Amino acid sequence: MRAFDAIMRVLSSLIGLAVAALGTVWILQGLNLAFRVGFMVGQRQWVLYGALVALAGIAQIVWSNIRSSRSSSGPVTKI
Repeated sequence: MRAFDAIMRVLSSLIGLAVAALGTVWILQGLNLAFRVGFMVGQRQWVLYGALVALAGIAQIVWSNIRSSRSSSGPVTKI
């Protein structure tokens, strides 16, 4: 069970990292700083959308690593 938990933590962290990277790209496109091709270039609303998506990715990374450390502390017994 520990191997499954470790694999899922890594997978969840990688998904969060990909989402955070996507949000960063949207921010850079909205600010007209990178990837200057497409409909998002220079559109300020994509800075806000990208920031929200990047924060969601960071939250995913934090949640998956905090959750796994709590659950691996041992079994909880109810009295």
